[in-house]
Amino acid sequence: MYASTSSPQPPERAEILGVPLAVSDYGQVIDWMEAMIAAGERGYLTAAAVNLVMCAHDEPATRRAVLDATLAVPDGQPLVWALRLLGHRRATRVYGPDLMALFCERAARSGTPIYLYGGRTQKALDLLAERLRERFPGLRIAGGYSPPFRELSALEREQVIIDIDGSGAKIVWVGTGQPKQELWMWRMRPHLQAPLLVGVGAAFDFHAGLVPQAPGWMQRNGLEWSYRLWREPRRLWRRYARGNPRFVVGFARQYARARRSR
Repeated sequence: MYASTSSPQPPERAEILGVPLAVSDYGQVIDWMEAMIAAGERGYLTAAAVNLVMCAHDEPATRRAVLDATLAVPDGQPLVWALRLLGHRRATRVYGPDLMALFCERAARSGTPIYLYGGRTQKALDLLAERLRERFPGLRIAGGYSPPFRELSALEREQVIIDIDGSGAKIVWVGTGQPKQELWMWRMRPHLQAPLLVGVGAAFDFHAGLVPQAPGWMQRNGLEWSYRLWREPRRLWRRYARGNPRFVVGFARQYARARRSR
């Protein structure tokens, strides 16, 4: 992890299939984020969905990126249920899009500058910046970049570092999808001066108004995946068909082991 021993202490964590997840709430996580910025510490945070947990289970590089994160929060409701089944009753969902919105609300009051890295296109990223400024008057968006879908060249990577560092941003919101954004944060963390990098997945599309969010009742009942699958079947069906059943089986084994050890 990139936080030093003098860094603000992150929230309590518990493991689901080997991934440590915060047992916390929005207020506690945002307070920790602000403390990291105030202390000038450097770290990165990921809002972990079931898909990311399974990718970390299968792919060594993703596992390293997730385990090296300063903090991972349970973005998906099934992860919250899993934490509670293991006895962590205080666990609540810390949903990436809501975390971003709540932090931007505070940042608009405090003047904390942010940077936006991601988006489907530069036009989509510009729309996101416009919508965020409308929603949070006074929000300082210090810069933004929508990367190509391919790997960046060495020159492009260096230009991104110069642009982010030169912007003076204190937090870099990363919305390139999981696990791509976690790998990017892991590799770029040593080269960037901004205290925090935060991966929030589809939050960019949601806040830009490009993709609708699932109704609240579906989110509360762990059915957001089915709504997103209905909206984007060609892009998402393999992810959910492969990952969701394996997560259920894997966690059932973890739960059984935990029961036997009591």
